[in-house]
Amino acid sequence: MRVDGNSAYDREDESRRKWNYRYTMVSIIAILVIAAAAMIVFDRDDERVAEGNRDENINDNRENYLIGEGGLNVVKPVPTVDSRDTPAPAPKKDQDTGKGMKIPVQGGAISKGYSGDELVYNATLDQYVVHLGVDIEAAPDTPVTAVKGGTVTKVYNDDRLGITIEISHGSGLISRYCNLSTDRMVEEGDVVEAGDVISGVGITALLESSDPPHLHFEVLQDGIPTNPAKLIDIR
Repeated sequence: MRVDGNSAYDREDESRRKWNYRYTMVSIIAILVIAAAAMIVFDRDDERVAEGNRDENINDNRENYLIGEGGLNVVKPVPTVDSRDTPAPAPKKDQDTGKGMKIPVQGGAISKGYSGDELVYNATLDQYVVHLGVDIEAAPDTPVTAVKGGTVTKVYNDDRLGITIEISHGSGLISRYCNLSTDRMVEEGDVVEAGDVISGVGITALLESSDPPHLHFEVLQDGIPTNPAKLIDIR
């Protein structure tokens, strides 16, 4: 059987064209896949850049919000100034001896004086005891004022002397106010000035309940009771 030379050549040429076509198509598909992958990566990079810009803008806005007029940070709470955060005023020279104290109750007279080591009669107990303060007679709820500037160090209810407030004036000097009507006018840590009302005259001292209404007032120097009548002008 004879094979036509031209026919064999045509078949070989057709086969070569088909192979070139397939190679071209595979190449085009590969290029398209690579281009699509590149576009995805590029889009992700754009998203990261945009996200970074948004974060930066947020930080800038937050920074602008934090800093107000005058450079003051308006987000952080501004601490309130409380009297208990304020140190007690520096004592004057005469405070070392307690001189210059104001009268804690206006218009009152001493109904019982300071006895020191001597015993005095206590009508409530019906016996003789020491009396380490002075009792200033006054009507119930008469205002009781600080005798000197200082810091309120104690507010409590004493079993014997009732509602009690202590004020430290520096240099070891403490004034103590007992038989009060209320403990709600000042708190421990409050800074007061001479003449500031701290409570009222009460009837809360069980130890002196048989006596007329009065303020039981004491003064201590370095923890030792001293006669208040020598430090303030009480008549």
